[in-house]
Amino acid sequence: MNDTTALLQGTLDLLILKALDLGEQHGLGISRRIGLMTSGAFEVKPGSLFPALHRMEQSGWLKASWGSSETGRRAKYYRLTRSGRSQLESETSRWQTIARAIGSALTFTEANEIAQ
Repeated sequence: MNDTTALLQGTLDLLILKALDLGEQHGLGISRRIGLMTSGAFEVKPGSLFPALHRMEQSGWLKASWGSSETGRRAKYYRLTRSGRSQLESETSRWQTIARAIGSALTFTEANEIAQ
């Protein structure tokens, strides 16, 4: 796995964890919720979403059960576990640190360096 893939996977994990922090949801619902949370900036396709959900379930971050969707179709619903909530806190902290560092880098000028 290269750095770009790891970065993208971490982003998807965080978005899924946050979406499920808002409540239990099936796969399509998670994808829709992520779209709403990001004002449409992220569109998660099934080919990325379902492998991530499976991996996260295997890691113990999610618990799944079968139910009926709004349209009456059989759907697998996911919810956060205690371990998933802990992972969400950890990932949130990590991404806040990354965002601050990138923000600092984007506003850095040579004048900043001279002033120090």
